[in-house]
Amino acid sequence: MKSRNFQTRNGTNLAFSAIGLGTAPMGDLYELLDEKTSIATIERAYASGVRVFDSSPHYGNGLAESRVGAGLRHVPRDEVIVSTKIGRVMDAFTSPPPKNPDVFSPGFAGGYPHAPRFDYTYDGTMRSVEQSLLRTGLSRIDVLLIHDCDVWTHGRVDAERYFKEAMEGAYKALDKLRSEKVVAAIGFGINESDVSVKFAKAGDFDVAMLAGRYSLLIQNGLAEFLPLALQKNIGVMLAGVFNSGILATGARPGAKFEYGPAPEDIMERVRKIEKICAAHNTSIRRAALQFAMAHPAVVTVVLGGVKPEEIEANAADAEAAVPAALWSDLKSAGLLDPAAPVG
Repeated sequence: MKSRNFQTRNGTNLAFSAIGLGTAPMGDLYELLDEKTSIATIERAYASGVRVFDSSPHYGNGLAESRVGAGLRHVPRDEVIVSTKIGRVMDAFTSPPPKNPDVFSPGFAGGYPHAPRFDYTYDGTMRSVEQSLLRTGLSRIDVLLIHDCDVWTHGRVDAERYFKEAMEGAYKALDKLRSEKVVAAIGFGINESDVSVKFAKAGDFDVAMLAGRYSLLIQNGLAEFLPLALQKNIGVMLAGVFNSGILATGARPGAKFEYGPAPEDIMERVRKIEKICAAHNTSIRRAALQFAMAHPAVVTVVLGGVKPEEIEANAADAEAAVPAALWSDLKSAGLLDPAAPVG
């Protein structure tokens, strides 16, 4: 699998594989998963050339991190990039609360019976990193991201307060860890392009994970954030490129968009994209992945998966060619931003 070399601000060279494995689904996001299958999926990803493994304490309240550690147990540590996040500290003595109906961020069908507490302070960040190391069984994390410090997760009332806390606390903690070369790269993982711009301007970050805001369906990260990332040499780890599933499955009954049932206007737009893809003998899934990989700011595209065969399909689509005429037809039909780079 192709890779992209990227030098961080502390002089570390990281080789990002073209696609990475995102482990949110392995936190029992939609369903309770078989443990052995989850670990086998991580092992298959490594065997397929995937070298980026992204997780978070949020994913199943630590369950996904534990599965990442188990799946990478026998892999040479220097051959992989392990990424996780801060912003939530787990309380092992308290049960998780019910999902907050006022925010978009999803709950999980399963996971550990530990309650998360939002904490973007300096001390909370250090505690979160320590917990992640214990869950994964690793001696270091390569990439640390400030996670979900946005309206998507906190609502408008609390988002600004948490942003201030993150820049005054979490950022300083991560910068210290980076300067000591305890971690290679620091950044943020956000579901909103405007908040990503805000973070990029506020600190000196190496990388950023942008989720769901630059895809074949939505390109609102194109106008400001992605050019800013190029300008500031921020490597973008692109996530959510299937927009919770609809760009992988197509507009079929039950298709998911933004973690819920896809509305009819989205279904119709996806049907139009599918029709053009079919005319070029290309699946919408392959087109969505190839489109995401094409932007020069992107160092890796992080894809979810819960079965070994899904990993194989992702790897095959990453290597496949897509006809150039597909992109021009999508742009002519008004289904793709004319300014979007397509390789």
